[in-house]
Amino acid sequence: MAHKKTSFPPDLSRLSRADWLAQLRNIGDNKGFSEPLGKHHAGIFVEDGDTLLVSFESMSGIEALSTTRTPIGFDMVRSNGWSSLSVLSHGDTWFRDHRVFGFFDQLLDDGFFDEFENVIFYGAGPCGYAAAAYSVASPGARVLMLQPQATLDPRVTEWDDRFPELRRRDFTSRYGFAPDMIDAAHHAHVLYDPREQMDAMHSALFERRNVTRHRMPYMGSALQTDLIALDLLPSLLTAVAEDRLDRLAFAQMLRARRDHPPYLRRLLARTDADGRDELSRLLCQNVVSRMHAPRFRRRLAALEAEDDQVADHD
Repeated sequence: MAHKKTSFPPDLSRLSRADWLAQLRNIGDNKGFSEPLGKHHAGIFVEDGDTLLVSFESMSGIEALSTTRTPIGFDMVRSNGWSSLSVLSHGDTWFRDHRVFGFFDQLLDDGFFDEFENVIFYGAGPCGYAAAAYSVASPGARVLMLQPQATLDPRVTEWDDRFPELRRRDFTSRYGFAPDMIDAAHHAHVLYDPREQMDAMHSALFERRNVTRHRMPYMGSALQTDLIALDLLPSLLTAVAEDRLDRLAFAQMLRARRDHPPYLRRLLARTDADGRDELSRLLCQNVVSRMHAPRFRRRLAALEAEDDQVADHD
């Protein structure tokens, strides 16, 4: 039975940063709990149903991606009746903080996760790393990660030069190497674009018996942004919770990208760069037949003009 939608979450989009944080804490205090975790992290728990989503998110990410300026878990409370534990960071910290370690230690000791039928850990990028790393606190959990890092320990990933300022952060102590932390998970899913070299290399480190790696070619380096734009993230989380996210189900969901202009533009750029004019023509014809797409119409006209010139010379 579908969960009845409510007015939750509230719209916090117009609040100042201080008032916004205060309101998030109030929501936690009134509906579950809120827990400050030092200067850079916080936990907000909203209790509802017997499925718990543990989401890791940066505050700037919430502000950029949520129309209501609320964590992703709040949307699942509204639409599915789930409970939500939002672990928030100020900046990209990879959640490598002793206060966060202690928070998950305490949840484990208290049997917090045992109170739920299903537990799903979710995050993207640095937050995807954290989703994997801290899932060890809830054996049997399900995990959904978008282009996660496995570690930033330079002894393991010296080839990743994207985050030089993080090289001194400790990734070797507790909750350290994310792929090892998912050994006790029921199942984990890694989503990545194989054409994003660093993301693909990190993805390979997650290869495990209980991991499915889902390829998203030409979707780029901001998968969470695109999945939210395509309204696919709630469906993905629900499929993970219900153990329905196999390769076929994922491929069917990903068909939505056929109407996603950023994906289509990247695909056209690739066929053009490879000099595959016939594929570019077929792509442009398909897109302009279905959508208002001036860029594709112009490119199609240029390709047809080139063909006319060749025909004239012949």
